[in-house]
Amino acid sequence: MVEKESEVSRTYQEQVEECVRFIAPRLTAEPSWGIILGTGQGVWEARLEGGGGLAYQELPHFPPATSPSHAGRLGWGQMAGQEVMLCQGRFHAYEGYSLRQVTFPVRVMASLGVKTLIVTNAAGGLNPLFKAGDLMLICDHINLMGDNPLTGENIDAWGPRFPDLSQVYDRRLREKTEAVARRLGIGLRQGVYVAVKGPSLETPAETRFLRQIGADAVGMSTVPEVIAAVHAGLRVLGISVLSNLNLPDAMAPIAIEAIIDTVARAEPQLVELLLGVMQEVS
Repeated sequence: MVEKESEVSRTYQEQVEECVRFIAPRLTAEPSWGIILGTGQGVWEARLEGGGGLAYQELPHFPPATSPSHAGRLGWGQMAGQEVMLCQGRFHAYEGYSLRQVTFPVRVMASLGVKTLIVTNAAGGLNPLFKAGDLMLICDHINLMGDNPLTGENIDAWGPRFPDLSQVYDRRLREKTEAVARRLGIGLRQGVYVAVKGPSLETPAETRFLRQIGADAVGMSTVPEVIAAVHAGLRVLGISVLSNLNLPDAMAPIAIEAIIDTVARAEPQLVELLLGVMQEVS
């Protein structure tokens, strides 16, 4: 069993290294920031200056992005004066991917020099004081996916066997984001994000349970990438776009089209906020 796990780890590490070797010669500069976009976000690539990009299917060992509105493209260039790698679309456990596959882009970005990772997502609001379209600064998370991307043999070159998660979301980045939001007049909630596997949406009883354990928003992503990023020593900033509000005593059907529409309407403020943060943080 140990031998099999060692072989799997070597193969995974080799796949990451092969992808890094493929991308590195195409970069004009070493990226310092990485961004992973969530559902319904489509205007970011236009903000990239210089650089280039490739579809995921053109990159060695990148899985295809099958979730609606996830473009499946890796871009790089300058944004807000920073060298950036941009993942337009992510991978999810509900697509049938292992969490190692889900976090593959994080491993590639970290190996290419990224030091700060921004993760965004569309999430259902659980806090009754929130409303659809709000932006929520993630201050902590709960992992209810039933798995962890670090399961299996640890790759010591990438990070420690037992990474500390007492301060997952960088305090300095959160404080800067709050300050930028105030300066720009952008409303910004704060809360705890809980990740579930999906793809089915939550029942009223599940919604009530998630709220009772301290979650302010629920989604099907982000936490695996964040765990891998912390393991790799990256600073992390997370923002949720609240696509709808889950009220267990007044649950209403929600369609993916409505979620995408809500996120698209909130995206300009999200872009303005994060560009402002990137301009002010070295």
